[in-house]
Amino acid sequence: MILPALFFYLFAAVCVASAVMVVVSRNPVHSVLYLILAFVNASGLFVLMGAEFLAMILIVVYVGAVAVLFLFVIMMLDVDFSELREGFLEYLPVGLVIGGIFMFELLLIVGAWVINPAVTKTITAAIPTNVSNTEALGLVLYTKYIFYFQLAGLVLLVAMIGAIVLTLRHKTNIKRQNITVQNARTPEMAMALRKVSSGQGLQEADAAEWVK
Repeated sequence: MILPALFFYLFAAVCVASAVMVVVSRNPVHSVLYLILAFVNASGLFVLMGAEFLAMILIVVYVGAVAVLFLFVIMMLDVDFSELREGFLEYLPVGLVIGGIFMFELLLIVGAWVINPAVTKTITAAIPTNVSNTEALGLVLYTKYIFYFQLAGLVLLVAMIGAIVLTLRHKTNIKRQNITVQNARTPEMAMALRKVSSGQGLQEADAAEWVK
């Protein structure tokens, strides 16, 4: 039990330190890198808890997609952060008031929160003990909650299509492929035979037709 405890304190300490550095770092690129480090250590904590599926989701989705996307966007946009910090002192009182309200709510919830001893009895289906965490989660998702799972996937699909439609801009000066016209091309449409006299070559009057 000593080795798991050591790994727990190691992952927890690095995760908390990385989360603090995300907030206090002045460079946004460093903040994203610290965020990735926090995600990695949080996934290590999930592995220690036996939730390997959540650990892999945290690595693949959040680290591999979301955090890396944030990093690429920040590095490519070339944002002038000195200009953004000019109004920091102006909005500081409002931010302190909102932060104080959030802190009061958190303390109120933590102080009044009590674990219900009967919460474990509300589970309707028994969790099998002879399978892994990932397999047990799959058995629940694809049997009892299959319709909700498919509905969530449909909502994400509609959101993705909507984002593509809203951001797609057709430009008139860009050549685009027309698959129907390309498949309907015949040898007569694709090439033309010209009898060129010896020593004359292609005339300038026929150049437009040849390029076409």
